[in-house]
Parts: sequence; C-alpha cells; structure tokens
Amino acid sequence: MQLKTIALAVGLMGATALTGCSTFGFNYSTASYSSVTDAGYVLPAIPRAKIPPQFLRQEVRYDSGEAPGTIIVDTNAKFLYFMLGDGRAMRYGIGVGKQGFEWSGSARIALKREWPTWTPPKEMIKRKPELAEFRDGMDPGLQNPLGARALYLFNKGGDTGYRLHGTPEWWSIGKAMSSGCIRLMNQDIIDLFNRAEVGAKVVVL
Repeated sequence: MQLKTIALAVGLMGATALTGCSTFGFNYSTASYSSVTDAGYVLPAIPRAKIPPQFLRQEVRYDSGEAPGTIIVDTNAKFLYFMLGDGRAMRYGIGVGKQGFEWSGSARIALKREWPTWTPPKEMIKRKPELAEFRDGMDPGLQNPLGARALYLFNKGGDTGYRLHGTPEWWSIGKAMSSGCIRLMNQDIIDLFNRAEVGAKVVVL
C-alpha cells in the first residue's frame, strides 16, 4: 500500500509538471486576466484561451546572475523577466519592436507613471501624419498606446525614448510589431509596475 501511495504521488507530480505548474507554487493558470477597475478606468478582461500559455504571467526558474529587482528583456524569445532571487523570476509575455526598430543594451527605470500621456515622437508623426493631432500628447485612456502603466528607461545619455508599457492590443503579445518599446498586457504591466522600483536595472538582450 505504501508503494502504491508513493507511485501515485510521483504520478501526480509528473502530471503537475506537464500542465505548466511551477515548483514555486505559482501556476500560470492562477494569474488573473479578468476585468479590472483602476483609477476610474475599466480594463476589459483578456481572453486567456487565445493567449499562448507560455506568454501568460508565471514564476519560472531563471538563473541570470543579476540581482533581485533587475528586469531582463529577451526580445528573441518575447519574454520579460523580473528577477526574484534564488534563481527565480516572474516571467511575462511581451511584444517587441518590428524590424528596423529593435534595440538592446542596459538602462534603468527613471520614472514610473500610472495611466500615462502618450506623445508620439516627431519621427513617428513624419511616418504617420495622422498622428499630428497628438503632437502635444494623447490623454490617458483605454485606447492610449501606453496602456495602464509605463516605466521610462534612461541611460547615461538620458532618456532613451523607450518604455516598458501596457497595451490594449493583447493579441500583439509574442509578436514584433511595435516601434521599439516593450509592451505587455495591461494586467501584466500593472503587476510589473507594483514590483519594479525606480532606479532598477533593465537589460535588453
């Protein structure tokens, strides 16, 4: 009977691993993507079933050698890691810059903004003249390209112009279609915003 019990326990552990459960007690199936009311805005629920499971928020083993609180962006794999320590990280699916708008290097979070204003750069307005109406800034809201939160990246030269931000276009996660900034689903950027500190190191691979 004892041998049967052990065998059953091992079998259940194997089944848990196959379903994507983390050994750290965080299962991607528990990450909430339901509707959220935030600062008077109602973020719609994200249809989880339409998001590839690997891009759902989940705790994973990731030995980067970086200190807890560091953010690592893997643009090829379309993952962002927030280092938790002890070889663990919270992983988020991201959308990245399309061809010609990729970037890499190190920066730091200089500013954090809730429901930020979006101001398209002059180069973007030149490419898309219809954005000229927002040259002085687009008000925060559900259609704002920066979404519910934005983390502003600076380096030794000052503002890099790049952001880690939310997006209402959840279907763009896992794809290369932005103008260089790193986008997360709004529910995920809120989670990351609450974890990340101003001054935190950001490494873009």
